[in-house]
Amino acid sequence: MMLEVTDLRLGFAAGRRTLLAVDGISFTISRGETFALLGESGCGKSATAQGLMRLLPAAGRIVGGSVSLDGEDLLALAEADMRGWRGRRMAMIFQEPATSLNPVLTVGRQIGEVLERHLGLAGAAARERMLDLLRQVGIADPERRLDEYPFQLSGGMKQRVMIAIALAGEPELLIADEPTTALDVTVQAQILDLLAKLQVDRGMGMLLITHDLGVVARMAHRIGVMYAGELVEVASREDFFTTPRHPYTQALFAALPEVSRRGTVLTTIPGQVPSLAAMPAGCRFAERCPQVMPVCRERSPEWREATPGHAVRCHWQGTTAAAEKSPDFTVDRKISEKSELLTVSDLKVHFPIRKGILQRTVGHVFAVDGVSLTISPGRTLALVGESGCGKTTVGKALLQLIPPTSGSVRLAGEELVGLRGRRLRAVRRHLQMIFQDPFASLNPRLRIGEIIAEGIGALAAAPAGQAPAAVRALLQQVGLPDDAVDRYPHEFSGGQRQRIAIARALAVQPELLVCDEPTSALDVSVQAQILNLLKQLQAELGVAYLFITHNFAVVEYLAHDVAVMYLGRIVEQGRAEEVLENPRHPYTQALLSAVPVPRLDGGEGRIRLGGETPSPASPPTGCHFHPRCPKATAVCRERYPERTAVSATHAVNCHWVA
Repeated sequence: MMLEVTDLRLGFAAGRRTLLAVDGISFTISRGETFALLGESGCGKSATAQGLMRLLPAAGRIVGGSVSLDGEDLLALAEADMRGWRGRRMAMIFQEPATSLNPVLTVGRQIGEVLERHLGLAGAAARERMLDLLRQVGIADPERRLDEYPFQLSGGMKQRVMIAIALAGEPELLIADEPTTALDVTVQAQILDLLAKLQVDRGMGMLLITHDLGVVARMAHRIGVMYAGELVEVASREDFFTTPRHPYTQALFAALPEVSRRGTVLTTIPGQVPSLAAMPAGCRFAERCPQVMPVCRERSPEWREATPGHAVRCHWQGTTAAAEKSPDFTVDRKISEKSELLTVSDLKVHFPIRKGILQRTVGHVFAVDGVSLTISPGRTLALVGESGCGKTTVGKALLQLIPPTSGSVRLAGEELVGLRGRRLRAVRRHLQMIFQDPFASLNPRLRIGEIIAEGIGALAAAPAGQAPAAVRALLQQVGLPDDAVDRYPHEFSGGQRQRIAIARALAVQPELLVCDEPTSALDVSVQAQILNLLKQLQAELGVAYLFITHNFAVVEYLAHDVAVMYLGRIVEQGRAEEVLENPRHPYTQALLSAVPVPRLDGGEGRIRLGGETPSPASPPTGCHFHPRCPKATAVCRERYPERTAVSATHAVNCHWVA
């Protein structure tokens, strides 16, 4: 075995106590093997990874156990010796690239540090290696990106830079903490293919931490399910996906959104992971378990081997829980498909590129280049596409947070482009946005009650005396307790913060919500809660959604209509069932084929796109997709395709379809 972890116990100092975040876990990883750690936020997965690298924060403590890599006890090494192992023998892709990258160093300098220290590369040889690494992880225009700083990159690009830094030292063991969470499906497929290839070429072992069961199905050889600091199930890939044994594992599978569950309430796991200061004496999952028995609350279960290589830590001896039929959403209002709440026509957002001392404009970034779409009351339009294609810019331009260069945005017949001051604020009562990162979008110095009441007061959504009652009603509506009013954002979990962001958006009773990746960083169980909430609010209030996402499982479950975006333009749009079941544009076909599915039989027929996504600062002539399209012809390189109607509700911009 390359890596052996035995009875590892990690904790965090809290006053005179040390609260255990990882309580006695053991596992092994062989060369060329991927071991996946799966579980909800707060279960100790990232703490395990930090402990293996000996990168725990100041309050972190290694309480006991051993970590052996190639026979060397890492916990016994001096810190100076450990620095020689990090980056060279073992490397880590961190979950939060924005906080892991140095904001005052260029991308090239940060990759170069690894190459210089561990491989002895410098100068032209190092730069060539850097360019190659950036190309491998799918970054367009790598020569320019090497000299840029992290703040100039999108979230997906920062994650790819982190992966490039981790791979630069050619490590034997790679610890990947949610390595593809912020990436779209095509880049995710590219990264996973790259990691799998490096594994074969180098015999690299991998500890993969993720909450995406599709990624687990594609990458893992063995899986460990973690809950409240303990491993509760360890199985091979085949056993895990065919016969999950632990009630917690089964609940994770039941919470997955998919097209077969459309219109029904997703299964959720009640309650939350217990806090470190209040771990129960018996089974830690007992309070949330549908199979709980008296013995579960009295003593912690021992490991038992269900089948060879498949171990489970559970008193319950059953195999699968009886499936309960999920209730349907009650829709009290008739959804109109003919009336148009939002109409966007030929929307363009071009950002100037300025250079020189006088900052003269030398070009433009065509972030959004002629987008047209409509949303009807009570319906959900999913806007999908790769990172950097302009999805979030469209959402912000609708609210006039970014001034459009040209085009029209009409909400219930009223033109929004060009509105200012009081008139714009009045319109924003009807149009609100849920941002991708709820923690960054909530003011850390304000209590939750003040955050929600701020919007009500600013847009005069309720009389001043009624604001406190309105805030409490909103919190109840999104499933948060009354005492949340007096607490701060940092006191809540990621899923709870997203509920707060939804409550803030709903505070002014909008008719349309722009949801920018609201579930991208959430566990499947918390994601199910948020999706149920959004569906419930739509059924009760008739609110419409523009749902920006790269998660096609969410699109299948939630969306009525789908628009596919590539390099600033819509290339295909129609009803969800039309686009997802019969995609006509080669780009849509490639996107759908790249989606990792949580099944053993997933991955067949994957379309691997050649080349890289072009820079929006210099889009290709003709069809923007032609440099990567397997069906491109001469006409594709000469002129942009006209809109072709496949049906009354399904349209594609493609010469091949015509």
